[in-house]
Amino acid sequence: MKFTDGYWQLLPGLTRLRPAAVESVEAAERSLVVYAPAKQIIGRGDTLNQPLFTITLSSPAEGVIGVRIQHHSGGLPPRPAFQLAAEETHPVKVEVDEETARLTSGELTAAIKLDGPWDLRFERDGQVLTDSAARSIGLITDQKGRHFLHEQLALGVGETVYGLGERFGPLVKNGQVVDIWNADGGTSSEQAYKNVPFYLSSAGYGVLVDTPAKVSFEVGSEVVSRNQFSVEGQELSYYVLAGPTPKDVLRRYTGLTGRPARVPAWSMGLWLSTSFTTDYTEETTSGFVAGMAARDLPLSVFHFDCFWMRQFHWCDFLWDPDAFPDPAGMLGRLKEQGLRISLWINPYIAQRSVLFEEGRRLGYLLKRTDGSVWQWDMWQAGMAIVDFTNPAATAWFRTKLQALIDLGVDCFKTDFGERIPVEDVAWYDGSDPQRMHNYYPHLYNRAVFDLLSENRGAGDAVLFARSATVGGQQFPVHWGGDCESTFEAMAESLRGGLSLASSGFGYWSHDIGGFEGTPDAAVFKRWVPFGLLSSHSRLHGSGSYRVPWAFDEEAVDVLRRFTKLKMSLMPYLATVAEEAHTDGTPMMRPMVLEFPTDPGVAYLERQYMLGPNLLVAPVMSKDGEVRFYLPEGTWTHLLTGEQVTGSRWITQTYGFDSLPVLVRQGAVILFGAVDDRPDYGWSDGVELRWFCPSEGQVSRVGLPGPNGEIDAVVELMLTGGQATARVVEGSCDRFTVSVRR
Repeated sequence: MKFTDGYWQLLPGLTRLRPAAVESVEAAERSLVVYAPAKQIIGRGDTLNQPLFTITLSSPAEGVIGVRIQHHSGGLPPRPAFQLAAEETHPVKVEVDEETARLTSGELTAAIKLDGPWDLRFERDGQVLTDSAARSIGLITDQKGRHFLHEQLALGVGETVYGLGERFGPLVKNGQVVDIWNADGGTSSEQAYKNVPFYLSSAGYGVLVDTPAKVSFEVGSEVVSRNQFSVEGQELSYYVLAGPTPKDVLRRYTGLTGRPARVPAWSMGLWLSTSFTTDYTEETTSGFVAGMAARDLPLSVFHFDCFWMRQFHWCDFLWDPDAFPDPAGMLGRLKEQGLRISLWINPYIAQRSVLFEEGRRLGYLLKRTDGSVWQWDMWQAGMAIVDFTNPAATAWFRTKLQALIDLGVDCFKTDFGERIPVEDVAWYDGSDPQRMHNYYPHLYNRAVFDLLSENRGAGDAVLFARSATVGGQQFPVHWGGDCESTFEAMAESLRGGLSLASSGFGYWSHDIGGFEGTPDAAVFKRWVPFGLLSSHSRLHGSGSYRVPWAFDEEAVDVLRRFTKLKMSLMPYLATVAEEAHTDGTPMMRPMVLEFPTDPGVAYLERQYMLGPNLLVAPVMSKDGEVRFYLPEGTWTHLLTGEQVTGSRWITQTYGFDSLPVLVRQGAVILFGAVDDRPDYGWSDGVELRWFCPSEGQVSRVGLPGPNGEIDAVVELMLTGGQATARVVEGSCDRFTVSVRR
């Protein structure tokens, strides 16, 4: 939201108050409270009819400083609010002298000048990361009497900004206007399913705006040297998180908002869907599964999309008796083949659903302010929305899913959650409708994820979720939503995934081949390697099937090659997934996350790192030409063994059976002994492939156990061109070492 007409003037009809200077400071043991009137106080008379800002500094965790800006503070406690894991034991240092008030947490210091215009600086090791200056804070009043608070934090020369959720436009957010407001807008617009008011700066810090309500960001787009964020109301709270590296920022951020849960190994195998509006029955699904097996295509999960239920009945959680007359028997037969089962659900109850009247009678559906059930016809006729602010409604919804779990369902695709109304609605717990709009999918996904965890145990629960906000990373996995079946959509999907990774989400997937329309064979075959070299891999479409033989026989070969490659890479991927769970570092990483000091990677959005050591550049052209950038060092092509020196751009042409997937110099990639499934003994017979080590180099590599945690550590040493290995922690008897030079 813009408030100015150029740099000097406000837009017509707006007025603004700013903190002019510090009047006084109250220092407590772990906080600072600063009082700043809207003009300089010269005499006692200046204190009359004078607005006063209250700015409170505190620290919820080491290396994190919170800022709360208040004009009028007498409002009701906001609800809902993000659940942040505040600590009380980390050291906080508060200092006040004649010139400056400081609050220090870890390496991060907030320093406020006590004399002169408003000046709040965030420093690390004596260096200013960013600041709030004299023109940064503003309380805006418009002609309708609405109030907005804004803050502007400085952007340095060459500083780039990432994150703000799963956004499909340019990866670098500088120059963009971003509204944090969940919407079902596909992947080809500025709207997003997963809006996160958190950004990651290349200058070595991050910022979280602490509200699920709408936040408007002007990232160098109103004041070009500042990142402005604004909210409606009388209060604005945000946190600055220290680095110094982007990984450090994400570690602190996910420590505050929740780490991604550990995902089950089977979820990282290939998922096959019925697709959306296609015709499918038990015969169709069994034919797909048999076709995959006959072609030696490893399959881990079979997904039933919307029409497993009857049309106009979504969601009643009852199988369509015509298409699936024996669901228990069918699921049993699929599970005998080693498959896991996924079902599509959403939190909406159509009027024709048998659950509508039950939910209305029990008071479990979202109501209007007059007490009637809120309904509309978008998506399902007369549909209502489950009110997850009501604990009884959440329990009721979970009982319906429990019956499906008891039948043999392993996981759910938790679709939708974005189209949550804000006008004429009354939530059970009195939540502010504006704040609940973005927060609703958090309640929805948590309800389903917790149910699966209770049934399956921690580490064996997984969703395929579409909408989210801050903290949603705790309930994986998330996928990129509805994209077209084109190369352009492939590129925008990757931008969305990398943007989400910059926002604290550890795992991410997308519809291989695209969702809308039917991809031509070239698009499908190029998308397959990208899909299999993502954290999670799903074949899914809208009105057409995504089995590879629907395209051509080469598509079958391509899918087989890359599915088996991913299964072989599971020991490596398991360690990467564990890092996402323990530290908040995503599996699929923007290049800047691994190479923050290389200026050449700042704007890269058509390639990524899969874990710390594999660079992937999906081919997004029919003729196979791809241009990508390699950072410094010698890189080895994982599939061909070709070696290439970095610090330069490279243009190459690839067939459908290959793409740039290159290994970092000195890296050890773990290859498993199994290539037909993801869940096996990863360390049993594992091969440690050491790529381009230097003479005398010593490397330590963790071997993953059944849940991804490290069971053993192997130390490698290259002496006289020969590699030696020994187990220095834990135990592992069956492994081999090979040097790729």
